[in-house]
Amino acid sequence: MYPVRRQVSRHAARLRRERTDVEQIIWLAVRSRRLGGFKFREQHTIADQYVADFACLEARLVVELDGGHHDPTIDAPRTAVLEARGYRVMRFWNSEVIENRVGVLETILAALLERTAK
Repeated sequence: MYPVRRQVSRHAARLRRERTDVEQIIWLAVRSRRLGGFKFREQHTIADQYVADFACLEARLVVELDGGHHDPTIDAPRTAVLEARGYRVMRFWNSEVIENRVGVLETILAALLERTAK
């Protein structure tokens, strides 16, 4: 039996190698089930066309980090596709992560718990 290999787009692989400092902060906090026991994937391809900064498949939650140059109106179609596939999309400005890392992580954890409560 051969192991199953997840297809990783070249774009997603490059984004993982070139993550920003803010992405590194969040990744270190959520990787290896460090946030509430939830598994996150970094730079995860969804719908064969969008790469989410972070995704928890169990909770169907996408976390996006946006820099100061970011235009939120550009993401509206992307968010609509992800939401149509059952994901909740959470966006945080880079400055929020830098100034209030604990608060951002608490907000993400609350959303995870809400989405997995049965």
